[in-house]
Amino acid sequence: MRAGPDRNVTPGLEVCIASPPGFLEQGARFGLLTNQAAVDREFRPAPEVLAARWPGQLAVLFSPQHGLWGEQQDNMIETPHSRHPVLDVPVYSLYSETRRPAPRMLDGLDWLLVDLQDVGCRVYTFLWTVTACLEVCAQRGIGVLVLDRPNPLGGTRIEGPRLGSAFRSFVGMASLPLRHDLTLGEATRFVNRALGIGADVHVCPLQNWSREMRFRDTGLPWVPPSPNLPRIDGVFAYPGQVLLEGTNLSEGRGTTTPFEICGAPFIEPFRWRDAVAEFALPGVRFRPVRFEPTFGKWAGQSCGGLFLHVTDPEDFEPVRTTLVLLLCAKRLWPRQVRWRPPPYEYETERPPIDILAGGPAVRELIDRAPAAIPEDVARVCAVDVALWRRKTADARLYGLM
Repeated sequence: MRAGPDRNVTPGLEVCIASPPGFLEQGARFGLLTNQAAVDREFRPAPEVLAARWPGQLAVLFSPQHGLWGEQQDNMIETPHSRHPVLDVPVYSLYSETRRPAPRMLDGLDWLLVDLQDVGCRVYTFLWTVTACLEVCAQRGIGVLVLDRPNPLGGTRIEGPRLGSAFRSFVGMASLPLRHDLTLGEATRFVNRALGIGADVHVCPLQNWSREMRFRDTGLPWVPPSPNLPRIDGVFAYPGQVLLEGTNLSEGRGTTTPFEICGAPFIEPFRWRDAVAEFALPGVRFRPVRFEPTFGKWAGQSCGGLFLHVTDPEDFEPVRTTLVLLLCAKRLWPRQVRWRPPPYEYETERPPIDILAGGPAVRELIDRAPAAIPEDVARVCAVDVALWRRKTADARLYGLM
């Protein structure tokens, strides 16, 4: 679906300004969890928009991973606390010595507002920062209002695997599929119930958004929610390519097109391309490349690899695609392809690939690469769609389809 002039999507931020909740009109003091990607269609940052509409009521800002300004590039690089240069309110980093608000950070607040652009993937940490806030707000009797934004992957497709309960971490605290079909507002409602948090959660919903829309259909500007998702094309690939963070293959960090490019010094691009082509993956084409990351894995070294060109986002299956990439790489270079050891996102014992994938299934699949077949890949990616929709029905704000 393409959005015409009368179909432009209105984000929750603008809906909130146009149809304000009663508590804001009555002078409630509030905090805001946000970052630089939360803008209106005129590119005005959410903190300034809200502070201008309700002067003196915005008391504190909170930022997720990568900080308010998206400065910190990689995982486990913490952001210090600071102060907003224009609004003169504290900015507390929730990716610092703490990943949840300390009680003193919430002193005097009646409500916490959330305005973040999520990317439709379980391991993207923003939802889990929101979850930590829900837990603290529930204890303090502080209401939470999510200013909703679109799921840029749309709201109709999901891919597994789902998170196993023994593999909870900061990249997954509730049993969502790796690629899910919820907006942040819907996911917050689901997590609040599924984890029994009991916070007072409200959502300022999108206007004119429907589940079949991709981000390009919305008429909204794309502002990178984190420094390694500068392009919407990288978001399409992210739910699969993020699994490469659990390996010694570069996921493209340190290049200008992270998550669209991948490889390693030992990869021969044309052999990899030809092996992957045998799987006839839908909605994507692979271009052999060489690249040199400026930081991260293989920094300063020439890597052979592939560039993923998503030709049809509707048919493209990012998780299946990355599993095939890994499977073929393991077959071709069995001694060189390795799993990354911990620590990863504050997990110090379990393999990073297991907490990313939500369990051992992906690691076990790739380790038996010579014997694995396409049906094995499909089984790891499979999700019971009907069951998932039943479990999330009461969290959904925009219908099932």
